Amino acid sequence: MAPASSANVYCTNATDKEISYANNSSLQKKVQLKTRPFLEYTIKDMLSKMVHVPCIKVADLGCASGPNTFFPTCEVMDIIASVCRQAHWESPELQVFLNDLPQNDFNTVFKSIPAFNGKPCFIAGVAGSFYQRLFPSKSIHFVHSSYSLHWLSKSSPPNVSKAYSGQFRNDFSRFLHFRSEEMITEGRMLLTFIGRSSTDPTSKDCCAIWDLFTKSLLDLVAKGLVHESDIDSFNVPYYYPCEEEMREIIEKERSFALDKLEIFEMNWDFEDDVFNENFEKSRSGRNVANCIRAITESMIASHFGEAIIDDLFSRFAQHVGEHLSCEKTKYYVTIVVSMTMK
Repeated sequence: MAPASSANVYCTNATDKEISYANNSSLQKKVQLKTRPFLEYTIKDMLSKMVHVPCIKVADLGCASGPNTFFPTCEVMDIIASVCRQAHWESPELQVFLNDLPQNDFNTVFKSIPAFNGKPCFIAGVAGSFYQRLFPSKSIHFVHSSYSLHWLSKSSPPNVSKAYSGQFRNDFSRFLHFRSEEMITEGRMLLTFIGRSSTDPTSKDCCAIWDLFTKSLLDLVAKGLVHESDIDSFNVPYYYPCEEEMREIIEKERSFALDKLEIFEMNWDFEDDVFNENFEKSRSGRNVANCIRAITESMIASHFGEAIIDDLFSRFAQHVGEHLSCEKTKYYVTIVVSMTMK
């Protein structure tokens, strides 16, 4: 089966879906809160080194649609305002470009923009893949992306880790190249995405959750609801890189200087640290399954059909709950990178 472009089938669930991304993106919000200190460091360092400009242009890549969409924008506004107050500078205006694939629910996003009326912030949507050019040359001061770059531009052959690694290297190198054309010299970029702690691309910290998903699909094969050949031809376009790969790609591409790279862990279940004294595997399994469903349903339905979706994710929730009740592999390794455009 030829590799499929993820842009053709991938988008998060819109607000009219039963399991919408807007209602199942608490994990992503926790990641953004966790990386807030990195955002503050990056913005403050950028402002300390740049000549005052009347307008700072910001691009948020992979913005999705939901309560988290405007969080980075609001945080950047607050950080800039704080720095300017302390330094007795005049605050610049902010031009923010919210980017995602054309299938993203931009209508819902745009309905929230009037909340910024009267503020020194002007927001526009930019539809397109961030693996291509999106903005005019030397126009962007700051680029932000959270939990998006582990998704590839297309899938690779099944069970061929080198093919997936090669696709990620190609995609991320192109991403850096295109951003280098769009950003000003000394512009800054903050990227956060799911990775892995081991150099082994088949390690549990990046494969365990998808192994449980495959197990759920095989349950449906046993019931005669899914053909095994359909599973064999289903290739999820994601890749979780390790720190060594990240450093190597950034150094080889040569457009950016790596300022900071840190790794932390996030529980699969966003409520894990809230209810850790009273673990409920059904609740926890459901939380994880709904989070995955909200970001993958369109892709899965396009390959297997919509009829299996409810049954599939019900089984997935059961398997995840059982796994979390007895296994230690229950976290996403998260990599955050702060870079400066050379």
